[in-house]
Amino acid sequence: MATVTQIHDVRRWSMLGLGVFAQSSSAVFVHGVPFLLPALTAGGMPLATAGLLVAMPTVGLVCTLIAWGYVVDRIGERKVLVGGPVLMLVAGAAASTTSNYVALGALLFVGGVGAASTNGASGRVIVGWFPPHRRGLAMGIRQTAQPLGVGVGALAVPAVAAAHGVSAAILVPAIMAGVAAIGCLIWIVDPPRPEGRAADRANPYRGDSTLWRIHAVSVLLCVPQGTVWTFALLWLHRDVGWSLTAAGALVTATQILGALGRIGAGHWSDRVGSRLRPLRTVAIAAVLTMAGLALTAWTQSWWAAIPLLVAASVITVADNGLAFTAVAEIAGPYWSGRGLGIQNTGQNLAMAAIPPVFGVLITVSGFAAAYLAAAVLAVAAIPLVPADRRTE
Repeated sequence: MATVTQIHDVRRWSMLGLGVFAQSSSAVFVHGVPFLLPALTAGGMPLATAGLLVAMPTVGLVCTLIAWGYVVDRIGERKVLVGGPVLMLVAGAAASTTSNYVALGALLFVGGVGAASTNGASGRVIVGWFPPHRRGLAMGIRQTAQPLGVGVGALAVPAVAAAHGVSAAILVPAIMAGVAAIGCLIWIVDPPRPEGRAADRANPYRGDSTLWRIHAVSVLLCVPQGTVWTFALLWLHRDVGWSLTAAGALVTATQILGALGRIGAGHWSDRVGSRLRPLRTVAIAAVLTMAGLALTAWTQSWWAAIPLLVAASVITVADNGLAFTAVAEIAGPYWSGRGLGIQNTGQNLAMAAIPPVFGVLITVSGFAAAYLAAAVLAVAAIPLVPADRRTE
């Protein structure tokens, strides 16, 4: 088996590209299906039923992230990056042929199960094949898969549904997953893992709080991120007075800037040789920008609020790749699958709670209170960031 230093750069970066594509197809399946709501309700489906259906991929994802991590730790990355997308393909193809609501929901759930496979597996390919001085940049690029997937879903799914129906739209992420499975089967190589070393196989969670602290930091920092992502459009339209078109254009631009910010944060961590020091700095910056956003929302200082919103949209997503890389490096080659599964599960649960909880807070106290609450929770994340550790 080739070592990290022996593999050619073209192969290394092409595997990164395949990982991004596989993760993007998962993001389209999970986050793109909700864009079917207009088509489903226009066809006579009750909104409550449609809402439950489009949530099923997310439920399947959250329920199986840790289990997929365990599978990756046991059988390797390539098989999971092939098997999971194949499951998405089969579930999506089957879902496109049924008109039964129960069957459709079950198949979308199964597709979400398949989508969960790429989260840890694609991250482990990067950590395994990229040396430490390039790993942060590579993981930052990989973290752009989610906004890319959301963007593809937003553009393709409703358009295909309007032109060709819901069944055809469901095939969009299914076909993407099929292409990803073929590419991963042909080109992905499992990174080398040391054999027979007890230290590598030992449970990194036992007797050490480092990984748990990183997980907690990520959950807390999801709150500012989710608050901005979920409510920025509504705030710009309702309070600031922008048109939906203008507000949507700004939100789209911030998504692109956020993706670039993830890459920049990863490159920064490579330059300083640390994931945790930049993570702490990002947490502090998140506190400052969200507190500033709360102040400007309260005083209605829109000239300052808009730049702060753009800054917050970039800063609040910059921690994702840093924490993800740190977990994979610290957990080691025999536990990083489960570690990344736990990481993603906590973040997804936090993101799911933000719309209803902060929706109530905004209804009762306004947007300024929501931004301030997000800042306070980010403050709690700062002391939880573990002491610096050398990347390995």
